[in-house]
Amino acid sequence: MRLTYGLSFRSTKGCWATNLSQQCLRGSSRLFVPPSPPVNPEEVKEFQHFISLSKKLLVMTGAGISTESGIPDYRSEKVGLYARTARRPIQHSDFVRSAPIRQRYWARNFVGWPQFSSHRPNPAHWALSTWESLGKLHWLVTQNVDALHTKAGSQRLTELHGCMHRVLCLDCGAQTPREALQERFRVLNPKWGAEAQGLAPDGDVFLSDEQVQSFQVPPCLRCGGPLKPDVVFFGDTVDAAKVDFVHKRVKEADAVLVVGSSLQVYSGYRFILTAWDKKIPIAILNIGPTRSDHLACLKLNSRCGELLPLIDPH
Repeated sequence: MRLTYGLSFRSTKGCWATNLSQQCLRGSSRLFVPPSPPVNPEEVKEFQHFISLSKKLLVMTGAGISTESGIPDYRSEKVGLYARTARRPIQHSDFVRSAPIRQRYWARNFVGWPQFSSHRPNPAHWALSTWESLGKLHWLVTQNVDALHTKAGSQRLTELHGCMHRVLCLDCGAQTPREALQERFRVLNPKWGAEAQGLAPDGDVFLSDEQVQSFQVPPCLRCGGPLKPDVVFFGDTVDAAKVDFVHKRVKEADAVLVVGSSLQVYSGYRFILTAWDKKIPIAILNIGPTRSDHLACLKLNSRCGELLPLIDPH
């Protein structure tokens, strides 16, 4: 199955513009969410009881919380990237070693950035932000790189895999806003244009090799080194200090809630193992099976944005 989204990016008299079909705009919040059963009132009661008992709740979120904001994920049945295409995400080692691979990545990201950066938090993000402001949420760990928790106002937050809204230099480590890089791309590529026939997770789109050949990528302004989004690509590892920090937050918690993650990636799964080892109760809200279902005292298959707002955090 191939989905076409009518995304185009072109220059008109020096002014770049993004066009997205009205059908996509209306349905983007549903395109990437797998089917799920209606919310079960009995499960809502069980979930409410779990949340009410906790005084120091740690929440870990994954891509499933952001699909309702119109951002595709990798693993969801029928609608995730792996189900829709044979494409696979970029590997860290390939990005670091190859200038042509970096060129292809940045061309695709340049086209996808206006749409990706415009996504807004959905009711699930707002619910967790409210829980924090009311003192229910001890810490929030997200595997996502979309900044939607930050946009919703969450502050007790660890972005485990980084954030697409930041760019860093691979040589000197200088960090700059992604939006500033977008303007540098525009200046370097005033006549370059491309049309994408599909959206992928993390601000990526689908372009042909021919489309990216003439795309110019600027270097670091400080040292001239290659630039990379401040995220953990597949094949890379999370900073050890960040891992230790999250382990400490898990051990401080009296309950752990997983929201929108299959936990297939070990970088997040290891914290659930820590919670299990410390006999901290675990609940999972995710459409479809996860790697930790057998460790959870409660498993819910509802949409995150439908269920979380129903819970009273007091």
